[in-house]
Amino acid sequence: MFYDITQEVFSGAVYPGDSAPAYRRAQDIARGDLCTVTDFSMCAHNGTHADAPAHFLAGGATVESLPPEVFVGRCAVLSAEQAMRAPSLPPRVLCRGGALTPKQARALAARVRLVGVEAQSVGDAQVHALLLGAGVAVLEGLVLTDVPDGEYELIALPLKLGGADGAPVRAVLRTL
Repeated sequence: MFYDITQEVFSGAVYPGDSAPAYRRAQDIARGDLCTVTDFSMCAHNGTHADAPAHFLAGGATVESLPPEVFVGRCAVLSAEQAMRAPSLPPRVLCRGGALTPKQARALAARVRLVGVEAQSVGDAQVHALLLGAGVAVLEGLVLTDVPDGEYELIALPLKLGGADGAPVRAVLRTL
């Protein structure tokens, strides 16, 4: 079974101050064109997305250089507090609820390769620096509402946007 944990881009959440995504039909069969072609624009941090280290770290890696294998594999869905108390964790953790505290980020950074949250931001600048500086991949804007707590396979590859500090992701969970 699969769970799609991705926000729809054009109706999804937008972080305060970011540009909202928009699109226009450059060509449209309904207007008599041969095919339909959509142009769109968006902030790399709209909807469900991955942050690259360059988002908060000067000289940090950009999104195209992030290893794909970090975004695919075994993960747990639970709250950040549960994750902090768990005796063992898979390499990826998706946390229910809002942004992480620095204490939670520090604890998770020592134990996992990827952290995901439902909020549009994993936390403040300190939280970002703690995670990204420790080499932990960050997913933001997940939709975990219909997903029971437990372990899954995560598939959440960011678009390969050369030089970008983040990228949209189509994130799915597959039951094990």
